[in-house]
This record gives sequence, C-alpha cells and structure tokens, in this order.
Amino acid sequence: MKKISLLLSILALTLCASGQSQVTLVVDAGASKHQISRHIYGHFSEHLGRCIYDGYWVDPAMQVPKQDRIRLDIVDALKKIKIPNLRWPGGCFADEYHWRDGIGPREQRPTMINTNWGNVTEDNSFGTHEFLLLCELLDTEPFIIGNVGSGTVEEMSRWIEYLNFDGVSPMTNLRKENGRDEPWRVTYWGVGNENWGCGGNMTPEYYVTQYRQYSSFAKNYPGAPLRKIACGASGANYQWTEVLMQGLAAGGGRGAMWGIDLHYYTRPPRGRIPGQGVPPQGQQQGVQIPSQASATSFTEETYFATLRNALRLEEIIEGHDAVMTKYDSLKRIALVVGEWGIWTDPEPGTNPRFLYQQNSLRDAIIAGSTLNIFNNHCDRVRMAQLAQTINVLQALVLTEGPKMILTPTYHVFDMFKAHHDAMMLPVKFTSPDYVIGDQRLPALNVSASKDSLGVVHMTLVNIDPNNPVNLSATLDQVKWSSVKGQILTSARITDINTFDNPSNVRITGYDGAGKKGNLLTAVIPAKSIVLLEIK
Repeated sequence: MKKISLLLSILALTLCASGQSQVTLVVDAGASKHQISRHIYGHFSEHLGRCIYDGYWVDPAMQVPKQDRIRLDIVDALKKIKIPNLRWPGGCFADEYHWRDGIGPREQRPTMINTNWGNVTEDNSFGTHEFLLLCELLDTEPFIIGNVGSGTVEEMSRWIEYLNFDGVSPMTNLRKENGRDEPWRVTYWGVGNENWGCGGNMTPEYYVTQYRQYSSFAKNYPGAPLRKIACGASGANYQWTEVLMQGLAAGGGRGAMWGIDLHYYTRPPRGRIPGQGVPPQGQQQGVQIPSQASATSFTEETYFATLRNALRLEEIIEGHDAVMTKYDSLKRIALVVGEWGIWTDPEPGTNPRFLYQQNSLRDAIIAGSTLNIFNNHCDRVRMAQLAQTINVLQALVLTEGPKMILTPTYHVFDMFKAHHDAMMLPVKFTSPDYVIGDQRLPALNVSASKDSLGVVHMTLVNIDPNNPVNLSATLDQVKWSSVKGQILTSARITDINTFDNPSNVRITGYDGAGKKGNLLTAVIPAKSIVLLEIK
C-alpha cells in the first residue's frame, strides 16, 4: 500500500510539474432524453457590408461559378457543413426593409439607403426570390424576419401570403407574375428584430401588444404552419423575457409563439481586467490590455477575459430558461439564440460600418465552446444563428474578389455537424482551471451525443493555451470497441487563415485517444477543439 501511495504521489507531482491536468469524465447514455436539433447550427446573413453583396451575390462579370449572381463555391462550402437554416434580411436592416421593393424586374426595383450600416445605397437586386433560390441551392430552411419597426401589419401579412399561399389571391397572382408558380411554404418567421433597440426602441410591454397584433394576421396556409419567433432579450435582460412570457405564454396562450429570439455577442474587453496583476504605483489594480479590440493582435490576458465573456452565455441561457419555465414547465417554447459570436474592431482600412473582421483560433475556440453550451441545453435551446456567414463579424467565409477562404470557425461547424439531430448524452466531470493571476475559468468544456446508427460523438474544447488535459472517461451503457478523432489547433491563439495561406488553421487527424479496458483515454492538447467518434 505504501508503494502504491508513493507511485500516486509521484504521478500527481509529475502532472503538476508538466502543467497537465487529470480529468475523470462520465458519459451517461442511459440518461439521454433530449435531441440536439440541427437548427442549433444555423446561420445569419444580413444586408450588411459584404455579406450579401460581394459575398453570396456577386458582379455578373466576376469569374467564379455562379447561378444567376449567386456564388456557387460558397454554396458548395456551406452545403458541406449542412447548414440547417439561414436568417434574413436582418438584423437591424429587417426593420427598415420593405419586401415589395425587392421583387419584380430588377431594373425597376427602387433603391433605398441602408441607414444602419454605413448609409450605402441598397439596390434591392437581392430580394425575396433571390434569397429563396439561395436557400434551395443550400438545401436549407429560410428564417425570415418581418418588419415590425417601420412596417405595417398588412405588409407582413401580405408577405406571408406571397410566400405561402397556393390558392387564388392577389399575392399569389403577383408571385406568379414574378416567375414563381409554387409557394415556398416558409415556416420560420420572426416577428421583428431587436425591437428593444434598432427595431423601434420599444418597451417589452409595448412589444407584446405589437406582437399580438402582427401575429394575429400572420396566417397559416395549407402546408405551411408558421413557427412564429418573438423578439427576445439582449443578453441578461431577464425582465424582457418575463414580460414576454407573462403576456404571450401564460393563460393558455403558448401557441402564440414557437420561440423567443435571444441575442448575445462576445465583446473583447477594453481597458483593464479587474483584479489581476500588480499595477504601477498610483494606478488602479489590473492588467493593462490594448485599448482596441483587435481581431488578430491580442494578449493572453485579453484572450482570457474574452473567453470569460463568451462562457457567460451559459449563465444567461440558464437565467432565461428559468424565467420561461415559470410559465412553460414543459419547455414547449424554444429559446432561439438568433445572433451570437465574437464582435471585434473592424480590420484596419475597411469601412467601419461593414464590420469586416478576421477570424483566429481564439474565435474557433469560442465557437466550439458555445456550441457545446447549446448542445448541453438542447431541452430549451432548439435554434441558433451565428452572426454572420460571409465577410461580417464571426464569419465562416471571407472573400477577396474571386478568392475565398474558410475560417477556423467554419472548421468548427464542419466538426460539430456530427451532433445534428442526435440524442444528447449527459456528461459529468469537474474541469481543471485555466488560471491567470487570481482569475480562473474552467479549462475544458464537453458535449456528447448518440446518432441514429448508435455512434457516439464527443466534442471537447480545451481553452487553456498552455496546458493539455489528460482524460479518462467512462461510457455508461455504451458498447464500443474503437475511437478515432479530428483536431483543430495551431501554434498560437492568434493564428488565422489568409488568402496567401488559406490552410494555416485546419482540421487534421487526431490519434490521442484510445481504449484501456472499459475506459476511454485521451490527451486534449492546449488550445484545441477535438472531435471523437466512438463505435
């Protein structure tokens, strides 16, 4: 016994000296109850910067494969990751968008000023028909946001009729005149966007009355039952959710809305991180970090604080879920995280209102951690959209003329597609800490699922940029004999893909996991995202 104790002590000292942590993890397949909806892996494309124009929709003279003006190399890349839905036309743009301006012959469509995003001229060449053709090419479901901020009840009602009715009516006739005989049968429908802010600066009480009126005239047509999604809160504004649930879900009115649309962006900190470091004499305690929130140049202290902001989303989801459960204990109403991702400063030399930013390994780690949070809360979170798909914020794709690159975040979605519509498996473990100064975060986050063929997938994110995690996992009620994996990592947390080096951060094979008796063992390297396939 003394020899065993001595060996354990030596092992513990060795792990501490090497900076490695030992984690015991239990995956409980017998406790699986909820499905991870593929719609958690949705995306968002707004008329903002170069997302639509010079993203999906390019100049007819550009030498790239196209259908009409839709860029097909981008379509192929997004089809590979099986994007399940696409949110459009905004964003803030949705509440100044009038859909009739974007139908009919393009040369006759009126222009407008995009007042939210740089006062640029919108020519309306990309409208309803073009968007829905894009969705057909992507084999994805459209999620359309109606104009509550500056529109009318009739305007939204007629748009739904134009999209979904197959009988004889003025809107059906108009659709056919514009070249589309069959209705599209769009079911996901947002009743306004950020109506607490750019969508009208409404109080929650006022928005509830607006929602009721607009929703009353948002009609179901044969083959197209609407899933109406109400404007949700910004971040931790639980009072907005309380008023919404009181007004729209209580008293048997749960059928009035399919979901509530929460928005949360991860912002890198500016100034000082409280409580860290020893300041120069006469200065407030804290570590000095750059005043600008660069997408590509940041310290480990900034990285740590940014990850802290990203991981706070779990607390926010749990807070809104608790409010919703007071009125909806069976969780029939979905929490939709309709806009999420990291928001840094625009790249130098670009239009600041176009929100073009680069995408680093840090951002991939944020994406993987966020998707693990969504998976583990799939009983309430049943839809989400990353902001945004191309050339804006935490984009999957960046373009420069005919050139195109896939970002580190794209590769995360490629790995995590293994969870689409699989059954979530609860995971129990205690994470080691990632520590800077006297601040600490859980270094490891994990989610697991079992697909229709009985294959178990685990996604593991080690946010610690310095230390690996040694893992020993028990898979309760899972019969398995093999494990293989993929990994996304790079030399530095600031590493990016560029047009000169498009594969700098990419998925590679992973052989760090194995079977030892009935245990799954793995080493999760520092600053990495790992996918394990267990069967």
